[in-house]
Amino acid sequence: MTLPSVPSVSHAQGPNPDGTPFAAETIAYAGSLAKQMTAACAALLTRADVLDVDAHIAKWLPELPAWAKEIRITHLVHHTAGLPGTEAVWAQMERTGETDWTSAGVLAALSAMPQLDEPPGQVYVYSNAGYICLGRIIERLTGESLDATARALLFERLLMRRTSFWSGPTARPPNAVALPPSPGPRPHSVGDGGLWTSVSDLLLWNRALLDDTLGISELLHTPGRLDDGTQLDYAWGVRISRTSGGSVQSHGGSWEGASAKLVRLPHRRASFAALALDGSVERMLALSSALQKAVAAKPGSSLLENSG
Repeated sequence: MTLPSVPSVSHAQGPNPDGTPFAAETIAYAGSLAKQMTAACAALLTRADVLDVDAHIAKWLPELPAWAKEIRITHLVHHTAGLPGTEAVWAQMERTGETDWTSAGVLAALSAMPQLDEPPGQVYVYSNAGYICLGRIIERLTGESLDATARALLFERLLMRRTSFWSGPTARPPNAVALPPSPGPRPHSVGDGGLWTSVSDLLLWNRALLDDTLGISELLHTPGRLDDGTQLDYAWGVRISRTSGGSVQSHGGSWEGASAKLVRLPHRRASFAALALDGSVERMLALSSALQKAVAAKPGSSLLENSG
C-alpha cells in the first residue's frame, strides 16, 4: 500500500546575480546530488536485468588499464573501487592540458594511471571518478547520453521538468543561474555531478522515493558492504544514518559558488531540499542540521523546501 504524500511548504530568500529572486523554481547547480540520480538509473537497469552489478567494469570501459578487470560495478556504486582520488586525477588532467572537469578527461586520466590506490572492495573512499565511470557505463549500456537516459527513466516520469544532466559546451543549461566566475575548472562531467535542478523538482524526487513511485526505494537505500562483509553507511548515491527517531537518508553536493542538500526522514514521511548560490559546505551543513531538528520536533511535519 502506498502512503499518501505529505504537502510541501516553500521558503526562498536572496537574489540571483541578475537581481531576480531566487525561488523554488530557480534552476541551479546541485553538484553531487547527481550521484543519487545516476545510482537510480543503475538501480532501474539492474531491476530490468539490463545491468549486472557484479560484472567487472572492463567489459564496458576497455580503455582502462588491467586493474579494471578487478573492479565490479557494485564497487563503483558504493565507493569501494579503490580508484585514484580527485586531486590525483585532476593533476593528471592538467598535465595533458585539460581546463575543465569532464567525463572524457577523467576517463583519459584514469587510463594513464597504472595502479589503484587500494584493492577493490577493501576500503570505502568517496570517489567522483567512480561515479563518472558508472555514468559512462550506463551510457554504453543504453546507447544514449546519461541525460537522455535519466530523462526517460526518471525526470519525465516524475515531472521533474527543470532537471537535467549538463556537460556543456556552454557553462550552464538555458534558464539556469550561472555559477560565479572562477579560475578553476568548470563542472562538465556527468554521473558524479553535472546535475542542474530546482528545489521544486528535488521535492518531487524526495516524494517519489518516499512513495516508492519508481519501485526501487528499498534497493536504493540498501547500504553497501566491503568484500569482507563489513556494512557501510553508503547505499546507492545516498548516505544512511540513524537517529533516536529512525533512519535519515541524505546526500550533499557542492562546487565553487553552489551547494545543495537532500534529506529524507521516512519514519516521519518528511523531507527537505536545499539549493544555495554559496559554495560553503559548512553553512549548508548547519542549515541542514537546523531543518532536520525542526522536522523532528513537529510530529506529522510537512515536506520542507529551502532555497536561497
